[in-house]
Amino acid sequence: MTLRADARRNRDLLVAAAIAVVAEEGPDASLNEIARRAGVGPGTLYRHFPTRDALLAAVFEGRLSRLCEQSEELAAAKPPGEALIAWLRLLTVHAMTDKGLGARMMVPTSAAGVDCWAMLRTAAERLLLPAQREGSLRPDVDFTDLVELTAGIARSAPGPARADRLLTLTLDGLRAGHTDGTREPRT
Repeated sequence: MTLRADARRNRDLLVAAAIAVVAEEGPDASLNEIARRAGVGPGTLYRHFPTRDALLAAVFEGRLSRLCEQSEELAAAKPPGEALIAWLRLLTVHAMTDKGLGARMMVPTSAAGVDCWAMLRTAAERLLLPAQREGSLRPDVDFTDLVELTAGIARSAPGPARADRLLTLTLDGLRAGHTDGTREPRT
């Protein structure tokens, strides 16, 4: 179903307002505040997004789609190892700004029927596998490792500069040639 121009505008205003409010307050942000910032009434919000999860899905999937597009752009523009590192930095920033939204939306199928986990896996593996073939990343690192490491950094870092430092340290440990964790512990 195609939306009328005014309905499309209202929907776009709601998503833009939700992006801002969720970035400030997290996924439990006030829906009334989102409607107020969009300049529409709560009824308009609920006509477009009958549930909180439907609105959050629109916010998250839009941001995630852009992140996935960036993996394609980086894969085309940079050597594999550099592309992966640049994208992981973007993923970390993405995770820092979603304030728990990603954890809420990374389910097999979101409220809008999109598999966000599969989208993220495709984007990450587009960069991960070539970086491993190139020899710039340990062969035992997988997609889940990368997502969990970046999410942990995003949750624990007090700001972008600290997150970048933690990511740099983590990536140093993921480079090819580092131990795969099978060596005996020191006594």
